[in-house]
Amino acid sequence: MIAKTPAAPYYAVIFSSLRTEGDQGYAKAAARMLELAHEQPGFLGVESAREDGLGITVSYWESEPAILAWKQQAEHRQVREQGRATWYSAFHTRVCKVERAYTFQN
Repeated sequence: MIAKTPAAPYYAVIFSSLRTEGDQGYAKAAARMLELAHEQPGFLGVESAREDGLGITVSYWESEPAILAWKQQAEHRQVREQGRATWYSAFHTRVCKVERAYTFQN
């Protein structure tokens, strides 16, 4: 599903990852992180796709302080460490300011 975001400007965090083999609790942790993100002040939405081990998740935020608060959230921090140790062989995180956004809907 495409996230509904407000008029720009806002922020996007792009998380690109390569998974290791097997679930090893990943699906449960990912569902919990989505639930927890929805509770965070400044969270606007998320879009995610995975194919052949490559995943791209884009989360949208009102501000950089909201992104930093999410990064520092205790449960999220713990799951990130588990990701490094267990679920990911590589990942990149990019933080962007969305200056303009365009939509089309049929």
